[in-house]
Amino acid sequence: MNFQPLAQRFARLTTDIVVRRPRLWFLLRRATRFQFDRLAPQWDAIRASETAYAPYEAALERVEPPPKRALDLGTGTGGAAFVIARRFPEAEVVGADLAERMIECARENLTEELRRQVRFEVADAAKLPYGEAAFDLVGLSNMIPFFDELDRVLSPGGFLIVAFSGGAETPIYVPPERLRAELGRRGFADFAEFSTNPGTALLARKAERA
Repeated sequence: MNFQPLAQRFARLTTDIVVRRPRLWFLLRRATRFQFDRLAPQWDAIRASETAYAPYEAALERVEPPPKRALDLGTGTGGAAFVIARRFPEAEVVGADLAERMIECARENLTEELRRQVRFEVADAAKLPYGEAAFDLVGLSNMIPFFDELDRVLSPGGFLIVAFSGGAETPIYVPPERLRAELGRRGFADFAEFSTNPGTALLARKAERA
């Protein structure tokens, strides 16, 4: 059996389950980590496309003022974290991923130019090892959103980007109406949608404190 189609189906099933029932993540965490550890050596080739980060970049162009601290969740081998770092050269950027092998590859990809600005850490997006309001920008590219944790670690007035490189065909995908509904319940607003054919992204801003 070809591993790649099986991995894609598993990723879509996991996404659908976890977005609806986040508490079931504990049943799927180990298998997800195993899957992406296995994919890590191939990940740069899988994401090697001029359009892979296009929706992410389109949303970043609307982030103003520039963030001081940014988190790229589900960073994989670091591609989206590097996009943030080059866009905002004064920002401290953290790339986090559940899969240890992905983080190893991301650290190998880290150039001397970005070494002082970017760091990579193993972390579970369902229970992040960061304090409340720790980041001004949180980005996800082809990543399952854990909405309560996103709300917790993002500072008031901060920006959230949720991007999918293949739009609705991305194995890990959440429709924009579901994203808007979940984020709206948590006080996010100023939504903007981006399409880069085939990629899509949603930009949202967390409400300022009253």
